Amino acid sequence: MINAMKQRLLAGSPALGIVLGMGSPTVAGIAARCGFDFVLVDNQHGDWDDTTTLAAFRAISLGNAVPVARVRQNDFYAIGRLLDRGALGLVVPMVNSANEARAAAFAMRYPPYGGRSFAGSLAVHFGPDYDTWADREVFLAVQIETAQAAEHADEIMAVEGVDGCWIGPMDLARSLGVGVGTLAHQAAILNVLNACSKTGKIPGIYTPNAATARLRIEQGFRFVTVADDGGLIADGAQEVLRQLA
Repeated sequence: MINAMKQRLLAGSPALGIVLGMGSPTVAGIAARCGFDFVLVDNQHGDWDDTTTLAAFRAISLGNAVPVARVRQNDFYAIGRLLDRGALGLVVPMVNSANEARAAAFAMRYPPYGGRSFAGSLAVHFGPDYDTWADREVFLAVQIETAQAAEHADEIMAVEGVDGCWIGPMDLARSLGVGVGTLAHQAAILNVLNACSKTGKIPGIYTPNAATARLRIEQGFRFVTVADDGGLIADGAQEVLRQLA
């Protein structure tokens, strides 16, 4: 078994994903079968608990997409718990320094590369070499969403064990004190993109729609979320009502 999303990214191709916040494993399975490369279960802002998260990961895997999650916070135990439940990729929010990036990378992988605790049940299910396989296949994206993080992007992205980033454009704009799409906002985003290029890491970003996603991919972003579950439902409902008006 390989992390097809990670392999796609390492080959230089974009991987497209959807963010799920509504806490529904059923929706997770539907999204996976739609053809997304990965489905991101948002444990930070979404309505997920341990039970629904595990069910979502299983549904995503059965739908031939890669299960990814945003962890609630940059916490050793929270990161390990999501990995134990089957996440093949994690987004760690509010990483503002190289030290915070190192903490996330340490939690992601087993010794000697990190400090992840080994659950014996994983060996029962996946075999005695699960730890070697997991260290190779998991994908860590640190979230760049503050002015401080954008300023220190070179140091953050240079941390060993960090595979890429995921920019939060709205929070970044708020932190900068500027509007989304302004020159200062775009300059900060491009600074992060350049940091990824210099360090050989995967640049990622949240986008709200296909048009924005296409623009970001043309800029060089590869780990790209292109929609969210609530937004798609609202857009679809409004379009039906518009057609019937």
